[in-house]
Amino acid sequence: MSDSGIQQRIDTHVIPTYGRFPVAITHGKGCHVHTADGRRLLDLGSGIATACLGHGHPELAAALTEQASKLTHVSNLYYTEPQGLLAEKLVALAGGSGKVFFCNSGAEANEALYKLTRLRGHEEGKFEILTTQGSFHGRTLAGIAATGQQKVKEGFAPAVEGFRQVPYGDLKTTREAITPATGAILVEPIQGESGIHCATPEYLLSLRELCDERNLLLLLDEVQCGHFRTGNFFGWQTIMANHPDFAPD
Repeated sequence: MSDSGIQQRIDTHVIPTYGRFPVAITHGKGCHVHTADGRRLLDLGSGIATACLGHGHPELAAALTEQASKLTHVSNLYYTEPQGLLAEKLVALAGGSGKVFFCNSGAEANEALYKLTRLRGHEEGKFEILTTQGSFHGRTLAGIAATGQQKVKEGFAPAVEGFRQVPYGDLKTTREAITPATGAILVEPIQGESGIHCATPEYLLSLRELCDERNLLLLLDEVQCGHFRTGNFFGWQTIMANHPDFAPD
């Protein structure tokens, strides 16, 4: 089917949540994708940060085919070997301590952080999370409340309570914004949606010290800057290369 035919079918039947480019992609190989009208394009966005392993990788395709031929889904009521192996590798990449929570998306991962913050601070009434201006944490109701961009909030009032934004990199304002209800500080080591704003080692170290001082969780959103996009598994590991003792919660 042609580019225009594919576009017409999608425009007719799919809710227009995004303003699309007039490009219909049929397949990809490595860092390139191919369109229905025969063009070969360089995927500079990695599928909006989700195709970090490229397209059509033979080892990945083989692994997916092998697993699909065995099991397509197993409830968490049961144990499977691949889940344990993957969790073990992820924990090692994250520094060797902690445990893994598997989910389907970055927004869902962040939702788990919001719930964890509230669960930890429930008895003390510490439910609030400080995030930063210009941040992006997903498009769920809580995600847009956490996000520091007004454009994603428009039309979805009233906002989920418990989120306030402070300037990115401004430790003084962050400290002053903490209240008895504050339970965590959530930042992106490298902001993406509002431009490539990279945290300094000093900023992350100061946030760690502040959170330890005030008994807060330090949460890092690595949805866009993690998974080896900066050379290390996490973006904060690249930024904090000279500070091996640093770690978020």
